[in-house]
Amino acid sequence: MERNPEFFTVTDENGKDIQCEIIMTFDSDEFGKSYVVYQIVDDESGEYYAAAFNPEDGDEGRLFEVETEAEWDFIEEVLESYLEDSEAEDDESAESTEE
Repeated sequence: MERNPEFFTVTDENGKDIQCEIIMTFDSDEFGKSYVVYQIVDDESGEYYAAAFNPEDGDEGRLFEVETEAEWDFIEEVLESYLEDSEAEDDESAESTEE
């Protein structure tokens, strides 16, 4: 399955624009928040970042820090599941093109 990447730009405390690729967004009924998981473009570390956001803010939205350890645990579970599913889809695609 082909994925069309989406991006957003954040400005750091020094005024430098940083381009980020959205990996996934999801909502949590438990915490009553929406989250975005992203990676910084051209960052070789491969590290994932997460923040809360208000989807009603549209393109001018703000990111909010994840506040609790329970939220981080939830985000990590969702991300791990997403990455496992993506890997399984990639494996299936590779198998179907080999036949």
